[in-house]
Amino acid sequence: LTRGRTCIGCVMKGIKDGRKKTVYVYNICRHEDAYKEVGSQAISYTTGVPAMIGAMMMLSKKWYDTGVWHMEQFDPDPFMEALNTCGLPWSVIET
Repeated sequence: LTRGRTCIGCVMKGIKDGRKKTVYVYNICRHEDAYKEVGSQAISYTTGVPAMIGAMMMLSKKWYDTGVWHMEQFDPDPFMEALNTCGLPWSVIET
């Protein structure tokens, strides 16, 4: 069995209120926990859970509009909230 942890995150840098700002949003997932829950390692878990949440957002019409849209055009808050409740809690470091 695969052991250890995955770490997936995004570092965003920019200017806010005239000052440089860096924000790191990340998730750490343990392979052992993923095996217990779904019988697979954390790489598959961290791929499948966000895809499931995206489908859930579309089916519940939280992410829906007529025409063609990129997921980045929709409100990210419901997706981020669902990550926390569906097994991929995230953390933030701001500097």
